[in-house]
Parts: sequence; C-alpha cells; structure tokens
Amino acid sequence: MSAMKPQGPVAQDQLDLMKLSIAIMIVVLIIVFAIAAYVLIKFRRRAGQTEMPEQVEGNFKLEVIWTAIPLLLVIILAVPTVQTIFAHGEDLTNDKNAVKVQVTSHQYWWEFTYPQYDITTAQDLIIPTGKKIAFELKTADVLHSFWVPSLAGKMDTNPDGTLNKFSFSAPNEGVYRGKCAELCGRSHAFMEFKVKAVSQESFDRWVNAMKAPAVLPEDTQLAEKFKTNCLSCHAVGDQGGPVAPNLTGIGGKESVAGILLNQREGQEEGKPVLDNMKEWLHDPQAVKPGNTMPSPKSLGLTDEEIDGIAEYLANYKLDYE
Repeated sequence: MSAMKPQGPVAQDQLDLMKLSIAIMIVVLIIVFAIAAYVLIKFRRRAGQTEMPEQVEGNFKLEVIWTAIPLLLVIILAVPTVQTIFAHGEDLTNDKNAVKVQVTSHQYWWEFTYPQYDITTAQDLIIPTGKKIAFELKTADVLHSFWVPSLAGKMDTNPDGTLNKFSFSAPNEGVYRGKCAELCGRSHAFMEFKVKAVSQESFDRWVNAMKAPAVLPEDTQLAEKFKTNCLSCHAVGDQGGPVAPNLTGIGGKESVAGILLNQREGQEEGKPVLDNMKEWLHDPQAVKPGNTMPSPKSLGLTDEEIDGIAEYLANYKLDYE
C-alpha cells in the first residue's frame, strides 16, 4: 500500500517523476541556503561599523538569472510530466489486446464488470499479469476515487456521469491493496478492495468458474431462505439480482466486506473466513457504519440461519489458481 514501492510500469514512472521533482527541490534548496549563508557572513555588520552600507537598487543581470533558472527548472520537470500523463492516460477501451473493466463505486464497496466476458464481481479485481487493463470509472452515488498505490495513481469516479478512463498493468503475480482516496461518508476509511494479478491460465480458469451455474446451499430450506432474502439484491453464478456485490466465490476472496482479512495458508494476519463472514452477517453496521446492507435479523432470519448462510458462503470458493 505504498507509492514508494512500485509494482507496475505506471507506478514506476510516477515514482521517477517524484524523484525528479524532489531532486530539483533539493538542488534549489542547497543553492538558496548557500547564497543566504554567504550573504549573511560576507555582508554582516562588523564591530565598530556605523556607516550606512551602499544601497543597491537592482541588478539587471541577477534578475535575468533568477528568472531564467526557475523557468528552466519548470521546463525540465514539465516535459517528462506531460509525457507520462499522456502515455498513461491513453484510452485503451478499443484495444483488442487490453482487458476492459468497468468500475462502479458504491458506498462502501467496488463493483467490477468485464464486458468482454459478461462477468460482474466485487471487491476482488482479478487481472492477468502482463496485460494492459483498460478502465472505465463511474459512481453509483457520491464522489469516490479509485487508487491502487503500488500500481498507479488515483482516478476519480464522478457523480455527474462523466466516464474517466485510464489503464495500468501488473507484470508480477500478487495481491495489491486498493482504497477509495476521496472522503465519501462514514465508512470511507473502510472502502478497500484488492487487485489480484494471476497468470493468464489462472485468469481463464477464473472466467470459466465465474460463468458456471450457481451453487446453492444443500439444505433446501436454507437455500430457499437464501434465495428469498439474499438473492433479491446479491447474485451467485447465474442467479440473483444486480443491486449488491456478487457473491460468487466469496469464500475464496482476500477479505470479507473489503476489510475483514481472510487468513491464507502460510499467513499469520487475518481470521478464518467463516469467522469474518459471521461477523459481517450478524452486524453489518458494526463493520461498515452507514452501509446500505440490511441486517439479516431485520429480514426475519434466525441466528442459526445466519450462521448456516455464513458457512455456505465461506465454503463457496472458486478453484482457479
């Protein structure tokens, strides 16, 4: 979660610009302080000196120098900055080799649609390594900002309907944290998502797994409760509604609700996915205050039914890695 540790070409170019601007500022700072120290020492009032020093009203040559040098430094910084902005702000939505992703921000979660594959998911953005990802960003409510510091700079999702477009890529497999970078409400700080870069083969398997028929709870009574109370908004596989996050394979995602980290093999951080799922379902407002998900208890579900749904979702995983 650091722009100082780039994991992709866009972030690397942005870090290079930061290094260039910092280097210029350090050089200017050293020169200014050196001149100030020289003037303070050379022209200080000495003991016994009472006369008024010679008053200098101006020096044309100096004025030209201290105007030209800052202008030159601005040009040195502006040229690579403009080049980088145009290079990484290119619209790749018509590029046949790019993976297109439509990002929709919500309070307080992220929706990802892959129009080439007719897939919609949430919170975990799965991308193939080494390929350009062409983004179109919009919001479903207020102003948000899409930001994956280790891969690229932030891009706003505007409530006026404007589609913002940009692209980035991840050359290495791994999981990269993303956040909303624009204050958007009570749970702004909890509006996280993950970018998961996998091999092309794993990505293809993930696409096929996402398009597979829905897997519902084996208990028919619990399945009916789940369909009635959850699938009116959420979706699993080919069933459900488009209003809330798609739950397909949620048990294998990096986190529940974006911020409850699921413990992975060989990792110490996080809790078992079942514990996270129960924590979220029993009291969504305690995890993300102000979110729009109703408490399952308010829908008439018992604690036992909520635990049953939590166990079903925790075990709903996609085998693609």
